[in-house]
Amino acid sequence: MIHKINELSDHVLYEFLSYCMSPVPERIKNECMNYRTNVEREMYGIFVENKLVGITGLIRGQQEIEVKHLAIHPVFRKQGLGRELLHFVLESNDTKLIVETDKEAVNFYEKIGFTITSLGEKYPGVERFLCEHRPATEY
Repeated sequence: MIHKINELSDHVLYEFLSYCMSPVPERIKNECMNYRTNVEREMYGIFVENKLVGITGLIRGQQEIEVKHLAIHPVFRKQGLGRELLHFVLESNDTKLIVETDKEAVNFYEKIGFTITSLGEKYPGVERFLCEHRPATEY
């Protein structure tokens, strides 16, 4: 089951963000603070037997929604839960979704129907990709 998350302890939020971000504690702490203070940010969680097992963090813009974070607890990966979270976001919104990711996750987004564009080597030795999903009304 998927629900909007309004309250989440700092410890739990930090843990989930650490699953999908580079392991730089200060960056993760900053993102935790952004979810607490930025009204354009929202988070949804997927629950199995009433236990939070995955999150997706969004930034709502005027013309698009950015999927900022998508994280599934390691024990629950490879079960389609990340796909389920993204489908929930896609079905709940009639606007363009964008995601910036690395090569490791490109196939995941491509299989869901996102268009992939290389952003080049955004960081030394790291190619980044823009993944876009436009609603049917834009075509």
